[in-house]
Amino acid sequence: MKEGIHPQYGETIIKCACGFEIKTRSTRPGTIRVEICSNCHPFFTGKQKLVDTAGRVERFRRKYGMTEG
Repeated sequence: MKEGIHPQYGETIIKCACGFEIKTRSTRPGTIRVEICSNCHPFFTGKQKLVDTAGRVERFRRKYGMTEG
């Protein structure tokens, strides 16, 4: 690599609102604060509640007293 044209690449700490910290390396020095991370995001934790189409249809029918048919 050529000297003097690349930014400094140093240690960076990423802090999430949930309190989780990740130590990594970046061209941005210091601390990066994020609202959500892979430790607390519903997609990664498996706590995501998915509603399928059939569930929505059934709820609509119960709400308006409709019968199948």
